Amino acid sequence: MGSDTGKKPHILLIDDEPALAAFIADAARISEFEPVIAKDHEDFRARFRAEPPQMVAIDLGMPGMDGVELLRFLADENASQPILIISGFDRRVLDSAFRLGEELGLDMIGPLGKPTRLEDVELLLAQVRERL
Repeated sequence: MGSDTGKKPHILLIDDEPALAAFIADAARISEFEPVIAKDHEDFRARFRAEPPQMVAIDLGMPGMDGVELLRFLADENASQPILIISGFDRRVLDSAFRLGEELGLDMIGPLGKPTRLEDVELLLAQVRERL
């Protein structure tokens, strides 16, 4: 980071709904992040390992893998970046996934339920951006 101040922090995001992934990517750009969209959990893992992002945004419900497994993967990778959960699941599910992330030692932010407003995503990302 330090010397290349012109480089925007990357946010790696995964969502099984392309429209929502694009929506979050737009909010990320507005908040001065460079969004990287993973197409599935294998792509997410490969991208995370190849070039660790400065932030992560995950959906809890995805085909082939749930967000809890992704949280475990991030914990196994000793991820230190802020992790945002955005999901259409029931609030209790969101809160329990959030607590699990914290118990795994992850830097959890959010969670945001779906549908979410662009302003809410921007506000959250701007707050994270300030502390990166």
